[in-house]
Amino acid sequence: MDEEIPELRELRSIPVTPRGLTPAISAPPSQLHSPSLTRSPLLTPTGGGGIKTPARTSGTRTPLRTPRFMTPLASPMRRAVVSMRGYLEDVGHLTKLDPQDQWLPITESRNGNAYYSAFHTLSSGVGFQALVLPVAFTFLGWTWGIICLTIAFIWQLYTLWILIQLHESVPGTRYCRYLQLTMATFGEKLGKVVALFPTMYLSAGTCTALIIVGGGSLKLFFEIVCGPNCGSKPLTAIEWYLVFVCLAVVLAQLPNLNSIAGISLIGAVTAVIYCTMIWTISVAKGRLPGVSYEPVKAKSDIARVLGVLNALGIIAFAFRGHNLVLEIQATMPSTLKHPSHVPMWRGVKVAYLIIALCLYPIAIGGYWAYGNMIPPNGVLTALYAFHTKDTARSLLGLTTLLVVINCLSCFQIYAMPVFDNMESGYTSKHNKPCPRWLRSGFRAFFGGVAFLIAVAFPFLSSLAGLIGGIALPVTLVYPCFMWALIKKPERYSAMWYINWGLGCLGVLLSILLVTGGIWSLIDTGLKLHFFKPN
Repeated sequence: MDEEIPELRELRSIPVTPRGLTPAISAPPSQLHSPSLTRSPLLTPTGGGGIKTPARTSGTRTPLRTPRFMTPLASPMRRAVVSMRGYLEDVGHLTKLDPQDQWLPITESRNGNAYYSAFHTLSSGVGFQALVLPVAFTFLGWTWGIICLTIAFIWQLYTLWILIQLHESVPGTRYCRYLQLTMATFGEKLGKVVALFPTMYLSAGTCTALIIVGGGSLKLFFEIVCGPNCGSKPLTAIEWYLVFVCLAVVLAQLPNLNSIAGISLIGAVTAVIYCTMIWTISVAKGRLPGVSYEPVKAKSDIARVLGVLNALGIIAFAFRGHNLVLEIQATMPSTLKHPSHVPMWRGVKVAYLIIALCLYPIAIGGYWAYGNMIPPNGVLTALYAFHTKDTARSLLGLTTLLVVINCLSCFQIYAMPVFDNMESGYTSKHNKPCPRWLRSGFRAFFGGVAFLIAVAFPFLSSLAGLIGGIALPVTLVYPCFMWALIKKPERYSAMWYINWGLGCLGVLLSILLVTGGIWSLIDTGLKLHFFKPN
């Protein structure tokens, strides 16, 4: 008779939200205020709107007991408590959701699943940046090239796991955007300083590079299809950029991140196919005459160090998409029984298995086929430079078309954080969702800005090493510091050493890569043709 009811003990353990700070929660009010609970003699509403509970003596915690005369009510009370506990397990945490989330493109739809996770991750994780990997091997050689690629792959996969776990690291809160997590970890001001530019740069800069690569591939596709004796006047490079941007803006009218899952699937499939085609054709044609695998001889020790740093930057550039992980996970429902990190991690594991099967063959096969003769723009350029005459035009045309389709698909997922940020400014100011015409205008405006940047800086796709150094903290550094500051592992434990050590190493590596990239540009004298795309 004097034993505490287990169900009441569990209910009492749920933290009470202060009345003045009641957050918006994703549940009907009728379900949160169950009549069967409020009618119970043990939970009688008071005049102040609170709940009357047995008094507690100071310094002690009196357990909630069932009086002898209330025994007949135990069964209804038990059913009410079990019902409430089941509801909480089904609905999940009493999650504090921003009401504006239902108006923004990233969090507008929350019906994602492991398949969507795999599609988005694969589409954002493999693409044109993989084609430059053999260039890194020309500076590192076989052994160090494979070792550095493997270390980078394991490191970024670990930080990806960290971000997935930190998505709901604080009970009742979902960090749906990378910037939100950095602000919660480092503070609002410092979080914006360290993360706003890199994440927006990764999104907008990648979209600009996609316009350059996609527009150039469209131009090349037309030349292959038309043939050497084509009598029609071809478009200029700027006009092909404009054609690509128009196609991308039309696709960008899809409302939210979940709605482009099919496009991400198409982008992932095309990336896998053209990566496989490129290295297969290159290996099948055999090694070039006089090919060499010795690391590029530098003029001085400084030049040799700069070459190695540039190679590491290229490898870092090959692993992108960490600025989209939390956004992808935010599209999934989450409950106590079925937290979002389970399907997210399941999809990521499948995606990165396929990514590894793309990156390693194209890096090793491309370097084996072309060695030190590979052009700076990567293995796709080498394929057209050395095998145009002895390869069927249909294969070359199909490869180029797949690159264009993949660039269009990747543009959508990398532009989504920018669209979300633009619409967030409107919804915050007007407290209502963006009208359809304004949403379309935002996306067309971003496409126009990216087009102008691509025309003004057509050499951006050649700066893989420098871009990799700038983006490296988002991928390899910040997640380690976030885990150490949020999870607070025991001092001098293994996780404490791993995360602080990797974070500090990543900061040093990022500084070296950026410095080396800038110095390399000055030393090699890259021709910067502003407003002159080829």
